[in-house]
Amino acid sequence: MTTPAVAAGSLDRFFKITERGSTIAREIRGGFVTFFAMAYIIVLNPLIIGTVRDDGGHGHVLGGGTDPHLAKVAAATSLVAGVMTILMGAIANFPMAIATGLGLNAFVTFSIAALPGMTWADAMGLVVLEGIVMLVLVLSGFRVAAFKALPPPMKTAISVGIGLFITFVAFFDSGFIRAGAGTPVQLGVNGELNGWPLLVFCFGLILVIALYVRKLKGAILIAILVTTALAVIVEAMGRQGALTDKNPTGWGLNVPKLPSDWIATPDFGLVGHISLFGSFSKISVITALLLIFSLVLADFFDTMGTMVAIGSKADLLDKEGTPEGAQTILVVDSVAAAAGGLASVSSNTGYIESSAGVSEGARTGFASIVTGVLFLLSTFLSPVVAVVPYEAATPALVLVGFLMMQQVGGIDWHDWDIAIPAFLTIVLMPFSYSITVGIGAGCIAFVVVKVARSRARQVPPLMWLIAALFAIYFAIAPVQDILDRIF
Repeated sequence: MTTPAVAAGSLDRFFKITERGSTIAREIRGGFVTFFAMAYIIVLNPLIIGTVRDDGGHGHVLGGGTDPHLAKVAAATSLVAGVMTILMGAIANFPMAIATGLGLNAFVTFSIAALPGMTWADAMGLVVLEGIVMLVLVLSGFRVAAFKALPPPMKTAISVGIGLFITFVAFFDSGFIRAGAGTPVQLGVNGELNGWPLLVFCFGLILVIALYVRKLKGAILIAILVTTALAVIVEAMGRQGALTDKNPTGWGLNVPKLPSDWIATPDFGLVGHISLFGSFSKISVITALLLIFSLVLADFFDTMGTMVAIGSKADLLDKEGTPEGAQTILVVDSVAAAAGGLASVSSNTGYIESSAGVSEGARTGFASIVTGVLFLLSTFLSPVVAVVPYEAATPALVLVGFLMMQQVGGIDWHDWDIAIPAFLTIVLMPFSYSITVGIGAGCIAFVVVKVARSRARQVPPLMWLIAALFAIYFAIAPVQDILDRIF
């Protein structure tokens, strides 16, 4: 019989826990923190892809009929996230969790499934094809080669930009920063911190900062749990309700109250309902190929930026700024993209929220396995996951954003060749609400600056190709129009 000590030793050796300066307790804690930081996708993904009809708005919602099947979408979302995150931990030994990609799911919903003649099965078939193309690019070595072609300071800029990106996401999702009347954004409601939910967010932010600077073990997880408990008490006493246009001071994402039912039986009926090549007969072949190209390019660099940011924080990068085991990480990520389509929940990708778990001490794939198991459990415990509001989860992301921002000193801001591309990479991620846009603008700017300074020979051949592909990506609408006119 295997003793606990022997089992712990086997885990330590397999995941290199001690070698990477971590402990089993830290990995478990980090896994929990990552789950709580990204569990919102279980609720948010169904609201994005589960409420829109296909066929130009005249068809059916995901799952059939005209009434949304939000529970089905939530169950499938958790299932794929759980399985693929466990694979990331077990195969790649990397502390990065995987789930349905935000932005990608909106693109699939509004730019693919909503096209006249298209069905949800057709749209998800294109997602599966995207994952297959990604896998081929990884196995051919092209995806890793493209990443290595980026100069090291650009990789630093990607990490810093993502830090600003998730900070903006945290402030916006919590309602601390909102769209303004007459200004792009403003503080709270009408420029003021109105409503108890915002005060709960402020409490959570102060708490997580105080606990972290005190170097308390489990600071981020403790802050999330304590803030959630406070939110439940505040809702029970004040009845703030959900955030709506008529109730701008309500809770974001979830109303924090104890559920009447703690366990729900999951329905995985969406798995396998795809039409792999159905879209080619519904829309032009050119249009279908351009849609796949858009999905591939968005996913291609998104995960690469995420993994370098996580790897940097976890001290898992080599001298070239490439994460340890990058090829394996990207193989799992590519399979996850196809798996998301196969389960009808959109392309799955690496989550930058994993950096919250890394900040809590996670350094290995064991943390990912913990997160994955929690996702699988959440298929049964969806009522419990729905207790945590944005206001309780997002303070941790603000702290993580600060920690990632510290790397900005690694960029030489007096070297225009790298400073201008790095600047555009950093600022466009939060301003455009897209990691891909930031990386694309930085790559194009790198080539432009080199050419303008008569240093074109210093541009690696692969960077020319990457910049050209991004130029096509940014101009995809006119390119599609030209091709449709020709063919």
